[in-house]
Amino acid sequence: MNVLVARTESEIDASYGRLSAAARLGCDTETSGLSARHGRLFSVQFSDGDFNVLVPVSEGVSLGRLRSILEDTSIVKIFHNAKFDLEFLAENGYRVESIFDTMIAEKLLTRGANQSASLAETLYRYFAVDLDKTQRAKFNRKWDGIWTEELVDYALSDVIHLPRLMGEQVMWLEKLGLTGELEIQLQKIFENSQTKISYQR
Repeated sequence: MNVLVARTESEIDASYGRLSAAARLGCDTETSGLSARHGRLFSVQFSDGDFNVLVPVSEGVSLGRLRSILEDTSIVKIFHNAKFDLEFLAENGYRVESIFDTMIAEKLLTRGANQSASLAETLYRYFAVDLDKTQRAKFNRKWDGIWTEELVDYALSDVIHLPRLMGEQVMWLEKLGLTGELEIQLQKIFENSQTKISYQR
C-alpha cells in the first residue's frame, strides 16, 4: 500500500499533484465521536485506489492545497455515509462538491434483501475484504492525537477500496436503472446541508 502521512507543506503539495489528476477519490475522516458540533476532526484521508494520503489534523496539520480537491467539481469524492463526514468537514470550514455515497448506493442496490450496508459487510460481499475495526476504539477524547503506523493503516484501510467499490456499484446501478434514484436520495439527504451536492458518475 502506497501511503503518505502528509505533515509538511511540501508533502501536502506533492499529494495534491498526484490526487488532483484523479477523476474520483475515496475520502474519509477520523473523529472523536459522532457529533460534529461537539467532537473533533482527527484526520482526513484520500485515496485514488493506489496512492493513499492521511492528513493528521490532530497534529495541527491543515489540508492546505488539498482543500481545493474537496471543492473541485471535476473530481468525484467517494464517501461511505457521506453525511457524517461532511458534517465534520463543514464544521471545520471545508466545503465539498461532487460526492458519491457508497452506503446510499448499497442501500438502493440491496433494497428488500435484508442485507447490511455497513462498509465492512459491503466490502466483504464485493471483494472478500475483512476489515479490522479494533483500532477504532483509540479515537476518543483521551487520545494523544499522535498517529502510529497501526492507526494510519487502520484509517486508510477503508478509503483505499472506495474507488473500486464505486465502480462496481455504478455498473449495477446503471444495469438496474437506479442512477436517477441515487441522485434523488443524495439531494434529499443533503438538501439542508451547507454542502452543495453535484453528483457525477
